[in-house]
Amino acid sequence: MKRSVVLYFVLVSFSAILQLRTTHAAGTHAESAYHLLARSNLVAWCIVPFDGMKRGPEERAAMLEKLGFTQFAYDYRSEHIPTFDAEMDALKRHNVRLLAWWFPTVLNEEAKNILGVLERHHLANVQLWVMGSGESTKTQDEQRERVEAEAARIKTIANAAAKIGGTVGLYNHGAWFGEPENQIEIIERLRKDGVRNVGIVYNQHHGHDHIERFAKLLQKMKPYLIALNLNGMTPRGDKVGRMILPLGQGELDAELLGIIKKSGWHGPIGILNHTDEDAEGRLQDNLDGLDWLLKKQSGSPAGAKPTPRTWRE
Repeated sequence: MKRSVVLYFVLVSFSAILQLRTTHAAGTHAESAYHLLARSNLVAWCIVPFDGMKRGPEERAAMLEKLGFTQFAYDYRSEHIPTFDAEMDALKRHNVRLLAWWFPTVLNEEAKNILGVLERHHLANVQLWVMGSGESTKTQDEQRERVEAEAARIKTIANAAAKIGGTVGLYNHGAWFGEPENQIEIIERLRKDGVRNVGIVYNQHHGHDHIERFAKLLQKMKPYLIALNLNGMTPRGDKVGRMILPLGQGELDAELLGIIKKSGWHGPIGILNHTDEDAEGRLQDNLDGLDWLLKKQSGSPAGAKPTPRTWRE
C-alpha cells in the first residue's frame, strides 16, 4: 500500500513537471513568435511634418497613446525646433518612448541642439537616423574613397552620440548611400576605428529596387540592422505612383512580411504615414492592414481586405 502511494505521488509529480515544462515551452514559443509584430514593438514614423491635421506635441502624443503606440521616431522641420522640449515632455506624459530622431547629415549647430535636448531630458539609447546621397561609384578606388569620406562624416556624429548613450542609424533614402551594401562597408570601416554605435535603418518604401533580392539582402543586413520600417509594397511602386501604400494594399505585403518573420531578426518595426493625410487615419490603416496580414498568415479567418480611410486606387 505504501509503495502504491509513493508511486502515485511520483507519477503525479512527474506529470506536473512535464506539464509545466510543456506550458512554459509553448508560452515561450508564442511570445517569441508574436514579439516582432506586437503592438509594443511598433514605432510610429513620419507623422510630424507629414500630417494633414498639423498636430502639435500634446495632440500627437495623445494620438499615439490612443492608438496603442509606445514608441515614436521623430522627424521635424525648422518650424518644429522651438517645440523640441515640449515634444519630449508630451511623450513622457503619454508614456511614449522616443526611439529615434531624424538627424542632420553633419554635426552642425542644429544637430548639437538636438543632442542637447536629449541630454537635458535624460534620453539615452535614442537612435539618430542619418541619410546621405551620392552617385554610383565607377571604380574600386572611387568606392574606397567614398567609403572613407562617408565613414569620416558619420564618425563625427557617432562620437557625439556616444557621449549621451546614443546610436547612429544609416538611413536608406536612395542614391549610393541608400544601398545597404555600401552602408555595411561604411559600418565595417568605422569598426576598424573602434566605432561600434552605428547600424542600419531600412525603409521598405525606399527599397522598391531591392524587392527581388530582399530575402538575401535582409540576411546581409541582420547583423547591423537596428530598425525596419514597413510599407505597402507593389512592383515598381515608386515608379507608378504607388510608393507609399498602407499595409495590406500592396501585392507583395504578405510575401515580404513572411520573409521578415522567417529571417530571425528581432528589433523595432516602423509604421509610417509619410503622406499629407491625417496621420492618425494612416497609422490606423496600417495597423488594420497588419492585423489582416497576420491573420491570413496564421490561417485564421481574415475576412475581406481592409478598406483604407486615407488611400484609394
